[in-house]
Amino acid sequence: MKQDPASKAKPLYIKQNPKSKEGVMSLKDILIQLVEANEPVLLNDGNQDWEASALLDSLSEPRLKTAAHMQTGLYIAEINPKGYLGRILFRVKEKA
Repeated sequence: MKQDPASKAKPLYIKQNPKSKEGVMSLKDILIQLVEANEPVLLNDGNQDWEASALLDSLSEPRLKTAAHMQTGLYIAEINPKGYLGRILFRVKEKA
């Protein structure tokens, strides 16, 4: 079966951390992956746009340990203790 050439584009997919409980990642894991992938995105918290690296440097350790999920191209949201999607922490925006 031939692969469509358009499918060779590499959109960002956050890899689940195999060491994390039930595949849930921390906010820190997601931010690290964004930085390592050198993704041209900004994260908006409702007040301002942030680079992922700036958030890694400025957020508290308890906040970075927050269980989170990234919906590529849309948002990063908390995962509550029961495993359900919680509030949106950051909206993902493409850098201009």
